[in-house]
Amino acid sequence: MKFYLSLIVCLLIFISCDKQESQLKLEKGISFELAKYRKQQIADVIYDVHFKIPKEKEKAIAAILEVKFTVIDLENDVYLDFNEDASKLKSIKVNGEISEINHQKEHVIIDKKRLSLGENTIEILFEAGEKSLNRNEEFLYTLLVPDRASTLFPCFDQPDIKAKYNLKITAPKDWQVLASGFEESSVELDGFTEHTFATSDLMSTYLFSFVTGKFTSATKNPGAFDMRFLYRENDAEKISESVDEVFQIHQKSIDFLEEFTQVKFPFQKMDFAAIPPFQYGGMEHVGAIQYRQSSLFLDKNATQKQKISRAKLIAHETSHMWFGDLVTMRWFNDVWMKEVFANFMADKIMNPVFPEVNHELNFMMTHYPNAYSEDRTKGTNAIRQYLGNLKDAGSLYGRIIYNKAPIMMRQLEALLGEEAFKEGVQEYIKKYQNSNADWNELVAILDNKSPGNIKNWSDVWVNSSGRPVFYEEIELNDKGNVSKFIIHQKAEDGSNKVWTQSFKIKLIDKRGYEKIINLKNMGKSFDITSATKDFKPGQVLYNTNGFGYGVFPIYKKEVDTYQHLNDEVSRGSQYINLYENMLIGEVTPLETFQVYTSAIKVEKNELITNYLSGRIQTIFWSFLTEEEQNEVQQKVEKEVLGLLESNVSKNIKRTLFGLYQSVAISERGKETLYKIWNKDKEINNLFLNESDFSSLAMTLAVLEHAKAIGILQEQQTRISNNDRLDRFKWLLPSLSADVQVRDAFMTSLLEKENRENESWVEAGLKNIHHPLRQKEATKHLKSVLETLEEVQLTGDIFFPKGWLASSIGQYSSKEAKVVLDPFLEEHPDYNAILLKKLLQTTDNLTRAQNIKK
Repeated sequence: MKFYLSLIVCLLIFISCDKQESQLKLEKGISFELAKYRKQQIADVIYDVHFKIPKEKEKAIAAILEVKFTVIDLENDVYLDFNEDASKLKSIKVNGEISEINHQKEHVIIDKKRLSLGENTIEILFEAGEKSLNRNEEFLYTLLVPDRASTLFPCFDQPDIKAKYNLKITAPKDWQVLASGFEESSVELDGFTEHTFATSDLMSTYLFSFVTGKFTSATKNPGAFDMRFLYRENDAEKISESVDEVFQIHQKSIDFLEEFTQVKFPFQKMDFAAIPPFQYGGMEHVGAIQYRQSSLFLDKNATQKQKISRAKLIAHETSHMWFGDLVTMRWFNDVWMKEVFANFMADKIMNPVFPEVNHELNFMMTHYPNAYSEDRTKGTNAIRQYLGNLKDAGSLYGRIIYNKAPIMMRQLEALLGEEAFKEGVQEYIKKYQNSNADWNELVAILDNKSPGNIKNWSDVWVNSSGRPVFYEEIELNDKGNVSKFIIHQKAEDGSNKVWTQSFKIKLIDKRGYEKIINLKNMGKSFDITSATKDFKPGQVLYNTNGFGYGVFPIYKKEVDTYQHLNDEVSRGSQYINLYENMLIGEVTPLETFQVYTSAIKVEKNELITNYLSGRIQTIFWSFLTEEEQNEVQQKVEKEVLGLLESNVSKNIKRTLFGLYQSVAISERGKETLYKIWNKDKEINNLFLNESDFSSLAMTLAVLEHAKAIGILQEQQTRISNNDRLDRFKWLLPSLSADVQVRDAFMTSLLEKENRENESWVEAGLKNIHHPLRQKEATKHLKSVLETLEEVQLTGDIFFPKGWLASSIGQYSSKEAKVVLDPFLEEHPDYNAILLKKLLQTTDNLTRAQNIKK
């Protein structure tokens, strides 16, 4: 008997232990383990959700949710994600029966005993979460990427559980509403309208959205079907110049993508909204794309760069309909896949949209400087990163994803050949449409179309961080001719990685003879000895086609000849490479500054001028010593003003005016800026709009012009758009000449409720931490750093880096480094992803300590 009792006890212990091991470990956020289990636990999800939006911003939004799904596995309870206070949950019914509310660690736990294998329904009465309901007095919009859907309503908030939505919105009757599905009906109820939308297409939770508020609505058919556009812009010229163009670029993008992918536009509709304070350039919500309003509305004097930027933004978000929305990553560690394809396709779409533009140059000037700005730092990361919990997904975004990845993809296309690459992409889209895929699944498709090993190639380019540094090995014979010429690469981080890639070089010997050599699929070394027979070394121009990635050798005595290169791509490439060499100590900041200021006086290409202008400003404020600044300031201020008053093109003048605003800090410069603002001085062919004058007024305040108070007061009367006026007024404390007022403003930003409009916050931080104000503002840097983790938890995906870049990222002083170093030492186990953002944004600060010695 004792034997049997012992056996039963052992069995019970075994069963108990087995049951315990089968239970998922619940944690905040959505862990990879939870997501992986839920994907095989549930299927066929449909959300019926009704949001009732009151007129008053302060009132809660009541909501009703009915979620239907199929249960395949009842080994564990079902977890809905709801990252809000439990008090917002009012009642829950499971399969028609009232259930207790069990809310733990940001999840609503549904007891498996109340569920059954097969179809189930959960009904929840709740108040909508506010974190992602960007509410303003006259409008609101949702923004739910990457894991913010669960801050709005209970859901299965992971990309590989796609669902359909039946949405109702009750809103004030004079508000427009835009959502993923077509509006089927509307009913007026006591000053409100109940809008009912058709069942949406299948999509991930982060792509669900709606916009509602006081908007102007325009509907046009630019070629394929009707599209609807909501906006709040009221400038008649901008509306006239922009609305038709916005529709046309969407249509041209659709036409290109349908041909490239061989898949027709995959969703029921294509509408979009322009939102004044939108956090990003755009967001690819299914059926209802959202854009930052200022990115879409341009006046008749917009520069070519502004027009290209708008078109690329629209092409990027349209590309997402196929790359991201139709085929979605399985897990957010592959978020870069949707972004690289969107950027890569957008670059291709620009060719027919802007046939007059040098697109090779545009690709290079857009992607390479931005990619290098992160990849050169100690905070760099691989394109594909590890992600253990979806709550950290927002921090994966950055310039490596948006800029290095398209460079990688272009090298991959060259490696495969354009046709094989295109066929691979088409196979990928067709195989995984309305589903999910990861990078390895795409690599498997491409590997079958290549004689090489794409997986090994990918391990360096995609799964590793950093960039190569190239160097020469040259030997000369008795006649002074080359007897040995080998080009090598080494990893900047000291590892043994090799980036297989292609690029061109131009040899120029002492007699002036030129020779172009194409280095195809270069590995660790490339021997060009045979091609340099009888070559007497004079200069080698590297990466003349702007295709290679890394830091290339420079011939320091020849850098002032770059401005004479006729080929725009080669010229731009040399300027980019010069800056990278400056940062590693091969040439001084002052020498580089002089090359750039000399070059900008003769440069005729707007894209290159824009790059030169940006580097001149960065070098002036971050890398020149105070003595060097004093030496060059008035000279460069005078030269740039002279260029403004010359006959250069109007587009280049806009760029030069931005440079002048940055460096015109002398009394004479401030007075010139004041006269331009006050319209006492006109510069021929320089066209400034309302936003330009507002920016100029703020610049004069930061420069502490004697009439700054009156300038700011007068500027408010000139602003015709209420959204722009609200922004200007909100920023006024950051512009104050009173240090105590600025300090109070800075302190207020440490509270999350004062950081709702993130683009405004970044503008305010830039005013507070402007180089001319840093002596008074350095004391705030410690609190800026200490608030970073909360900023990451409460802000949107780009805000943590924006928070840093707009504050400590503007510094190069020893005093700022004294704040940074102890913070890093005191936090040895700091959040790894945030640490990378911090190291990225303080790279100039760290380098400046050595460069400015």
